[in-house]
Amino acid sequence: MSEARAQASRVGQRNRDWYIDKAVEIIVFIGGISAIIFIVGIFVFITKEGLGFLADTFDFKEFFFSPNWRPTSEANPTYGILALMAGTASVTGLAMLVAIPFSLGAAIYVAEFATGKTREALKVLVELLAAIPSVVWGFIGLSIMNPLIIDLFNVPIGLTVLNAGIILGLMAAPIMTSIAEDALKAVPDRYREAAEAMGATRWQVIFKVVLPAAKNGLLGAVLLGVGRGFGETMAVLMATGHAINIPTSVFDSVRALTATIAAELGETANGSDHYQALFTIGIFLFIITFLINLSADLIVRGVRKG
Repeated sequence: MSEARAQASRVGQRNRDWYIDKAVEIIVFIGGISAIIFIVGIFVFITKEGLGFLADTFDFKEFFFSPNWRPTSEANPTYGILALMAGTASVTGLAMLVAIPFSLGAAIYVAEFATGKTREALKVLVELLAAIPSVVWGFIGLSIMNPLIIDLFNVPIGLTVLNAGIILGLMAAPIMTSIAEDALKAVPDRYREAAEAMGATRWQVIFKVVLPAAKNGLLGAVLLGVGRGFGETMAVLMATGHAINIPTSVFDSVRALTATIAAELGETANGSDHYQALFTIGIFLFIITFLINLSADLIVRGVRKG
């Protein structure tokens, strides 16, 4: 009788374990599929809001090749985003010039040279920098970088591409450093040991062995930084001067696509051409982000095959 009860108990335990496994599997599936559902829902929403502009007012040549963004003009409203695209590209490009060397250098030092408490302290510091809100970075650009650029370069205003590029680079650097450091640490130690056994110096091991082996992760870190720079709003709004202008130097004030949406959406009439044009910019940003991620995936797949 006791053996029968024990057998029944084991069967019951297996059934409970099966139900628990199924429940966890369903929860994980829902969590994974919800991200896709949310992304599709966001795209459907912004497309629905901008569809009227695309169907009635949208002019491809004017929208993409005109630098004139005057949606509130009563006589002749124009919806050209060329200057906004140029502002976004210039700020993001300069930010990457600032962030990539800084991030990769910091990641190499933390992963390959720092030890013990020094490494832990640096990793905590990097995480703390990543936690600073974008509006705080915007205040730094507005109240510290602005007068500093005016004094150093003798320019009339410091809210420029240079200001926003430095701020955005510092914002993107922590997350890029964390991902790059993880990629470097993921390289097996036997690679380093084999190179050192052949007489390679520490720097030769890093540049000839570790960096090529970690190129997938490093590429992912850089592309994530590009995405962060392309989609940033508040800091760019506060540090660029928010002037509609195609920049010819780093000392020009510009306006970004994201900052335009943030600054103007709350002041437009719901359903107006201006309102729908801002959502059309949102559609454009969504597509660009998708293409960046798709390109990253294709590049990484090509690197793996090579």
